[in-house]
Amino acid sequence: MKRLRNKALFVFVLVFSIALSGCFGDRNEPESTTDDTLSETQIQEGGTLRVGISQDLDSLDPHLASSAGTREVLFNIYEGLVKITSDAQLIPAVAQEFTISDDATVYTFVLREGIRFHNGELVTVEDVKYSIERNAGTDGGDPKVAAFSIIQAVNILDERTVEILLEEPTLELLAALTVAIVPKGVEDLNLNPIGTGPFKFVSRSLGQNVIIDRFDDYWGNGANLDRVELRIVADANMIVTNLLGGSIDMFLRLTASQAAELNEEFNIEKGTMNLVQALYLNNDFEPLNDVRVRQALSYAIDPDEIIAMVGGGYGVRVGSSMYPAFLRYFDEDLVYFYPQDFERAKELLAEAGFPDGFDLEITVSQADQPHMDASQVIVEQLRNINVNATIRPVEWSVWLEEVHGQRNYQATVVGVDARNLSARAMLERFVTGASGNFVNFSDAEYDSVFAKAVAATDPDEQLELYKHLQFILADRAANVYIQDLSNLVAIRNTFSGYVFYPLFVQDFSTIYMIERQ
Repeated sequence: MKRLRNKALFVFVLVFSIALSGCFGDRNEPESTTDDTLSETQIQEGGTLRVGISQDLDSLDPHLASSAGTREVLFNIYEGLVKITSDAQLIPAVAQEFTISDDATVYTFVLREGIRFHNGELVTVEDVKYSIERNAGTDGGDPKVAAFSIIQAVNILDERTVEILLEEPTLELLAALTVAIVPKGVEDLNLNPIGTGPFKFVSRSLGQNVIIDRFDDYWGNGANLDRVELRIVADANMIVTNLLGGSIDMFLRLTASQAAELNEEFNIEKGTMNLVQALYLNNDFEPLNDVRVRQALSYAIDPDEIIAMVGGGYGVRVGSSMYPAFLRYFDEDLVYFYPQDFERAKELLAEAGFPDGFDLEITVSQADQPHMDASQVIVEQLRNINVNATIRPVEWSVWLEEVHGQRNYQATVVGVDARNLSARAMLERFVTGASGNFVNFSDAEYDSVFAKAVAATDPDEQLELYKHLQFILADRAANVYIQDLSNLVAIRNTFSGYVFYPLFVQDFSTIYMIERQ
């Protein structure tokens, strides 16, 4: 059987599946206020970076973690057979090399020789088989990675080679194989995470911090810092105080007003978050179960005003559930699908039987200031069509349980990201009955088109199907789409090396301490 080597496969993945170039788009390309040059600074070995995060991690087990804020931290502890780079390539990680069959139904991976887990044990093919089957549900558990549903078998060919057989061809399996490889038989990953990444777990104090140290036996270049301490700052009003007071050195996703309060001790790195912020609507809740009501809300809300007021104009408007880092998959034609039109919104409400409007509760995690700020603008905009919206601030753990878990809510403002760089990862959550479908969207045409899209083996055909799915979400107003939020990262000027990624991840291994000359 003819096979493509991994170098050729990079082209296959980048052009046909992910469709990303060496950077992720001019509008999404990060700016930096850092003025350090090698002639002005001296890179120091080691050091500790204290990073403020707005919420505690929901699980240290990578296969059970559900929040983006957790996964971005675990990126430093765990790795998959392949991993994403900052310039959107998929490169070997736990695997040293891989091949794919002509018909895209057989993926073969050769493990990196001598690669070790953080506990010192060598990574084995049994560990790889266990990790994939645990996520596919082929071991009798619940599937955790939907893209793995077509895995027929995971076969061990020799002591370093694993073969994945698929029931049908797919262009997108490789992106899903960034899923973490963990030791077989370890039952307490939530308490004692063990991966192969550049940092290893040290300790966790619930509600306070998580500490990770450099893993000296890392297979690659490894981390520059000795330690990263992630400190939880749940009160958004205390972020600037903690930065200026010296208790943290770095904070992600500041608002424009917060960034403006910082002094010359900090550099502000500017990018976007690689997510879709929206007013997500519970499509089962009356009257949001009426498409005309959802469309009315879409006509009432002006994303440009939210972007200007919340992110200082740095965010990028979106019109469906895809963000710009996906380049050709991102459909710019949908960005202004709903121009602000209060009269049209009122007409739709009247047609739906709500000429005098209705009450709407928006549940928001109070730790996420950009979502709280956006919600406040939304409340004011909805008053123009007689929708009386109120904000219900909750703790992140409550949001996870009630909104994402129980789906017991009316509307919410949050950002939704992709676990990997495939269009499927962004769009699968809206299939009827999907585990991640917390908005309860259900549309027969959407389900049918999605099934055709994931089964397509022609890249151009698949692209058109994915764009049609985005159109359906916009046309049916599954949610009120707003923006890919600006990501303003404050980092103390004694550190440098921060790198933006095209996914919602943080790579602490690139950061280093500097000493000014």
